[in-house]
Amino acid sequence: MRGYLGGDVGSVSTNLLATDEHGTIITSLYIRTQGQPIAAIQEGLAMLQQELPHDFEVCGAGATGSGRTLAGAIVGADLVKNEITAHAVAASRLVPDVQTVLEIGGQDSKIIILRDGVVTDFAMNTVCAAGTGSFLDHQAQRLNVPIEEFGNYALKAKNPVRIAGRCTVFAESDMVHKQQLGHSLEDIIAGLCEALVRNYLNNVARGKDILPPVVFQGGVAANTGIKTAFEKALKTQVYVPEYYGVMGAWGAALLASEKMAVDNNGPSKFRGFQAAKLDYEASSFDCQGCPNQCEVISISMEGKVIARWGDRCGRWESMLGSIT
Repeated sequence: MRGYLGGDVGSVSTNLLATDEHGTIITSLYIRTQGQPIAAIQEGLAMLQQELPHDFEVCGAGATGSGRTLAGAIVGADLVKNEITAHAVAASRLVPDVQTVLEIGGQDSKIIILRDGVVTDFAMNTVCAAGTGSFLDHQAQRLNVPIEEFGNYALKAKNPVRIAGRCTVFAESDMVHKQQLGHSLEDIIAGLCEALVRNYLNNVARGKDILPPVVFQGGVAANTGIKTAFEKALKTQVYVPEYYGVMGAWGAALLASEKMAVDNNGPSKFRGFQAAKLDYEASSFDCQGCPNQCEVISISMEGKVIARWGDRCGRWESMLGSIT
């Protein structure tokens, strides 16, 4: 069997998957990054290998997410792409006429506007974590409600209360206040879901022309309460894909497939699944070559520098060839 790998490395989760030659997902996995992306990528590679046929041939690999450059260096990716493009490509694969993509992950959220299959606008919220997966996880723990049941609680609400959702601190204090007033857990959770959707639409999606079809992806898409709140606010159906949590990784794999086709299916740069057992080390230093004093990141594999990035002028990247 031949196919492609895709990886989406973020601050909260690391998602890896494999597709067949036609782009259909064979297997996928979601693991916590836990502040150690190198270890998470290697763990994911080892797990992915166990799920795949022993004769599976990797024809290409793609990486995306906030840790895409690091992931690309570790696995030997043929393509490293930003998450906007990756998520848009995956959404278009499932819903060819999609015009709006809502994506909410562990620490950030984004909106992608497409017209005729082309990204025309986007916005990201990376400053405040209100409405993201990590905030919802925290509130679920505080309320002693399994995060998997958060959405079901919201759907049982009879009179959702209004929660201040502009800031995580205000939202939590307002929830405590509503609890002290005696409101039911279901009404408070439903109110929180609606507050987070208002925050998203007023900040991340501010000024954007949201048109159907609307696709909702990212880890938070599992929360049916948030999905229902979006449908209520937008007055349109919101589609949640089967693989909502790994859409970025899928987009990376699809993009890698396209690139390898352009390259006439030449040999992939993929290091092989043995990359899960190699010794990688990250280091950094401040370049003193000019007043910019760029922080240069270096990744070593088995003691040999294999990648550098961070310098604006490309000085250290250009020197990499003579070192390796």
